[in-house]
Amino acid sequence: MFGGCWAGEAPGSSPPAPPPPTRCSTVTTDAPSPLILHSQSYITILLIQVLQRTCDSTHYARDQVYQYNSLRGSFSLQSAKFSTVSDQQKAENLKSSPEKKEFQAETRMLLDIVARSLYSDKEVFIRELISNASDALEKFRYLSVSGAEGAPQLDNTDRALEIKLITDKQNRTITFQDNGIGMTKDELIQNLGTIARSGSKSFIEEIKKQGAEQANTIIGQFGVGFYSAFMVADKIEVYTRSSKSGSPGLKWNSDGSGTYEIQEVEDVPIGTKIIVYLKTDCREFADDERVKDIIKKYSNFIGSPILLNNEQVNSIKPVWLMEPKEVTHEQHVEFYRFISNSYDKPRFTLHYKTDAPISIRSILYVPEGKPGLFEMSRDSDVGVSLYSRKILIKSKADNILPKWLRFVKGVVDSEDIPLNLSRELLQNSALIVKLRTVLTNRFIKFMCEMAQKDPVGFDAFYKDYSLFLKEGIVTSQSPLEKEEIAKMLRFESSKLEAGVKTSLADYCARQKDDQKSIYYLAAPSRQLAETSPYYESLKKSDLEVLFCYEMYDELVLLELKEFGRRSLVSVENDMQKESTDKSETVIGSDDLQQNEVNDLISFLKTNLNGKVFEVRTTQKLDTHPCVIVIPEMAAARHFIRTQAQNLSEENRFALLRPQLEINAKHPIIKKLHKLVSSDKELANMVSQQLFSNAMVTAGLVMDPRNLVNHINDLLVKALEKH
Repeated sequence: MFGGCWAGEAPGSSPPAPPPPTRCSTVTTDAPSPLILHSQSYITILLIQVLQRTCDSTHYARDQVYQYNSLRGSFSLQSAKFSTVSDQQKAENLKSSPEKKEFQAETRMLLDIVARSLYSDKEVFIRELISNASDALEKFRYLSVSGAEGAPQLDNTDRALEIKLITDKQNRTITFQDNGIGMTKDELIQNLGTIARSGSKSFIEEIKKQGAEQANTIIGQFGVGFYSAFMVADKIEVYTRSSKSGSPGLKWNSDGSGTYEIQEVEDVPIGTKIIVYLKTDCREFADDERVKDIIKKYSNFIGSPILLNNEQVNSIKPVWLMEPKEVTHEQHVEFYRFISNSYDKPRFTLHYKTDAPISIRSILYVPEGKPGLFEMSRDSDVGVSLYSRKILIKSKADNILPKWLRFVKGVVDSEDIPLNLSRELLQNSALIVKLRTVLTNRFIKFMCEMAQKDPVGFDAFYKDYSLFLKEGIVTSQSPLEKEEIAKMLRFESSKLEAGVKTSLADYCARQKDDQKSIYYLAAPSRQLAETSPYYESLKKSDLEVLFCYEMYDELVLLELKEFGRRSLVSVENDMQKESTDKSETVIGSDDLQQNEVNDLISFLKTNLNGKVFEVRTTQKLDTHPCVIVIPEMAAARHFIRTQAQNLSEENRFALLRPQLEINAKHPIIKKLHKLVSSDKELANMVSQQLFSNAMVTAGLVMDPRNLVNHINDLLVKALEKH
């Protein structure tokens, strides 16, 4: 390229297109049954959006790198090699010494790029000019009290520092004025006449050498913020006088065409005044209400007063920068209502400050009210805003906390966050990941502390927000984070009174020494859980069982897998551990002999053909005649709720492959054996009803009303005998 052509291509041809991005796929190595394949799909159904987003962004980034390297001519493929200009130069003989030249830039074009292409929204010019004014005040404040050697003599050091904005609709202007450090002629040329030279950055570097803490209050970094005003301006005038003794007043003006003028003027007060003459289509920025909203959005927490047409706009303090013990409850309520745009109070408040491993100043609030239906949706906006040195960077910072914490309201301020020139997009994803990890872990730790200090308040929080916590476990990619979130889960227990909930940690503390698992049972209510055939076997063993009443609880625990190095086991899956009973022991004269049991099993297999995968006996039941066992019951129930309605009954059972386990000592089973020989038609109907009852108990029937007709037919047949 660069005047030539791509190797192996005809002149004028295009470079080879990058290969199409591949999509993420799941590889399954073995599948013992169709249901296992489906269970793997349904367990991760809540992860699809997160995984897809990650997959798309990864391939997008890869494609961008590929294209970038392609343009540089620095890539290679197995099928062909591409030569570059630098490769050709290495093969040539150099005849002269290199001459060093400076790059030339078309100033007008560069100014257009900075002013019109760098920022995504025109309104940010107000943020940038206020930030510059704030820096001027902070520089003056530092120099007036530092007494540093070589510091200039300053005039009028006891004045009140403030930023003033004046709007003029009639003349279509907006004026920014500060009474800060001001500028000399040399500084004016350096700061406004040189694009991308930051006077604030130079000032920071200088005072950092002196070990001054005030460096953290300076906002400017890149030296381009001033030029954002040309997005909206036909012309800009700057009046300034330096605080240094004997400095003259100066005027700077430019229409953004690539040139500017400087001249001395009289009667200019110390500080800087910027008059922006707005374009016709930007007259909205001369409206005081519009400007007030922008100030509150971006610059509400600037350390100095901001007056708009002589009325102070920024009255709320940046409480996240204060010491936690110094912030009153009233200040927290006022600040919470401001950032959340609500009238309730925070339920819990986390005021967190740290300098390691990353500088963080933050306040996170848990709302007092219950989340609405829209807030429950994953499409709802996050409630945390990102600031850097009190300047808003992103109002809905969706990458600072995980999506499951979208109910949290608050502010995060970090001066370590690397920003791009427009101070809008975040750079260095590794640092953002670290920030998110630190904040997430600290919030989880805080909520666990609240569970100990205020159990009543935490229980109320859990009732309102437990679904978010469970979403976090299902969507998190980190097993460690899953377990941390799981510390906040609460369930009723077979060992505790109804209504009393326990944590997984407390369950583990009550375990027997030889117990290596945490048992749980999914049921709509405690009554159904305690009368469940699945609970019956563990009840005899005096093992504690957690009761899961919510629809997705069992999927959450299935995704969690273990807690405290103990596996989480559904009692329904635990039923499979028992092998078929082949003994011929007779306990009572009315009990079935083994050959009679075998005959009954053969009858059931024949009568329930196409519905059951296997029929066998079990010794785990006492009060129930039979039970359904499926390898992954939670996934099976989720499948029934979400997909089974689209399948025929035959296909449904083929996927579920249910096993029917019968209690050979139960009266119904023993009488059914007799019916097989005395009234086979009634025996067929009873066996079908037993199977249906077991499916209902297992939660594998979408609509039990469909069974009513069969029950009525069975009653008619039974009553014919009387």
